[in-house]
Amino acid sequence: MTLLQNDPVTQLAFSVYENKGVFAVLLGSGLSRAAEIPTGWEITLDLVRRVALTQGAKEQDDWAEWYRNKTGQEPNYSALLEEIASSPDERRAILHRYIEPDEQDREEGRKVPTKAHHAIAQLVRSGHIRVIVTTNFDRLMENALREQGVEPTIVSSADALAGAEPLTHSRCYLLKLHGDYKDARILNTDQELSAYPECYDRLLDRIFDEHGLIICGWSGEWDHALRSAFLRAPNRRYPVYWAARGSLGAGATELAEHRGAKTISISDADEFFLSFQQRVETLEQSQRHNPLSIELLVSSAKRYLAKPEHRIQLDELFAQEFERLLTQFDDDQFSPQGPWGQDEFRARVQRYEVFTEPLARMAGVLGRWGDGSELPLILDILRGLYRQAESITSGSANWLSLRSYPAVLVFTAYGLGLTRSQRWNTLHAFLTDTWPRDYHEDNTLVSTLFLWLWEGGENDFWNQLEGFEKRKTPLSDHLLDVMSLWKSSFVGVSSEFELMFERFETLAALAFLEENSEDNLEQALANQSQRGLYMPVGRAGWHRSSSKALIHEFQLEGVIVALLDAGFAKSSRRYLELFVENFKRSVNKMSW
Repeated sequence: MTLLQNDPVTQLAFSVYENKGVFAVLLGSGLSRAAEIPTGWEITLDLVRRVALTQGAKEQDDWAEWYRNKTGQEPNYSALLEEIASSPDERRAILHRYIEPDEQDREEGRKVPTKAHHAIAQLVRSGHIRVIVTTNFDRLMENALREQGVEPTIVSSADALAGAEPLTHSRCYLLKLHGDYKDARILNTDQELSAYPECYDRLLDRIFDEHGLIICGWSGEWDHALRSAFLRAPNRRYPVYWAARGSLGAGATELAEHRGAKTISISDADEFFLSFQQRVETLEQSQRHNPLSIELLVSSAKRYLAKPEHRIQLDELFAQEFERLLTQFDDDQFSPQGPWGQDEFRARVQRYEVFTEPLARMAGVLGRWGDGSELPLILDILRGLYRQAESITSGSANWLSLRSYPAVLVFTAYGLGLTRSQRWNTLHAFLTDTWPRDYHEDNTLVSTLFLWLWEGGENDFWNQLEGFEKRKTPLSDHLLDVMSLWKSSFVGVSSEFELMFERFETLAALAFLEENSEDNLEQALANQSQRGLYMPVGRAGWHRSSSKALIHEFQLEGVIVALLDAGFAKSSRRYLELFVENFKRSVNKMSW
């Protein structure tokens, strides 16, 4: 007997953890059933009941048997729906009442995302799952994703596929094979489900060939076009796991044997996905510091910060963690010697993050709840990390550039804490602090550690991360992912963390732009065809909803007054107006 012989869920968790982003999830109606959204069979019987009652029939204990006796046929969802409603719009309207929650449904927790949906969304947020394929019409999956701060690329029609962000570029790709219940183009009938558009077939062929697969809630008996795509896929690359209650039916067994799928017997989808997600999270944590020790450090920082008489203990706490970090970075695993390699780059980035996490989260606490007196401490830490990084000058240029990445992480966490608490005065002083450098002209902090102004921040560098090959802002995107995992220590309850992150980046861009005079900025924007003055713009440059929201913010009187009082935009209303225009032009140039 082997260690994992009777534990396929742990085996799956190891596969997904070690092959981050490689596995796709295929979800069927069984997953939505737990949210009390009826399956196709239940909708069929309810339609039979409603039609029969309308025709004067009495209530029946078994409407399926009644239908057989009445028509001599088996109840058929597709046939019945096609008979009742001849057009796609009519069929959509009928389905709407079965899927859309009313006020009572919401109060009683029906027709809302289940534990399984939330667990999958957490796996997407952590980057372990990127592709979701579903036959469901409802919006439970996308709602769960958005609650986790993930905006998925949603494909629910051939038209949507044509204009969608490419699969390789998307943080989360949600393919709704049969459409969306609010769209009249949903696929319901046998005829509609017999074949997919050619573009769907090509996409499915690619997903089934290039990804491992986790199947749950799908019977494998119907959905003929999906079955065909499954049977077309070669049995190679990554494994298939099929989670099901009881044994698989004949149709599913055929598919499972074709792909050599490993079956997992489950009690329900909620229990399976929750257990699976927790095991992946445990594996993730096992590669980090003891989470209890990190939480203890963060809690200590909060406790010392709360009382001025504990200022000495607070300084000592940071000094001890700072010294521990420097000692770890002298280890051979961070040596700048040796050849460059993509796998080693990815591993080294993760190691830097693991070791820096405690100090960065503590810095975020100071940013969120400090009073400004902590700023010299943070600046000393950043200078110390940077000096240690530059103390070695020989070796691979890439590894040498990456040595100051811990300073970038601490810089970002503290800046986000300041942004969360809207401590604009301290944020501006932080970003524009003079940064003395040996053998170089003095610089500002933002010009040293922000995005590609940092010597290790080039896009070509961070495009090496898995799934980031063609990202426009790979470092910005990755920092968002990292800070999303650390934010609980210093952000608290925030439904708009992504927008907050992009607000910090945009203010950092403004602080950088202040190195230019108002006259220079005015002249650069005088020509409408020109881009304006160069400034580093992060995710908001292509994330339209965020850039629109931020532009609106910077035109609100309260925001304008607060930023100018803090020293942003040289305390000039006109300069801030010019910055907004400069930002708009950068957005127009960066948009996909």
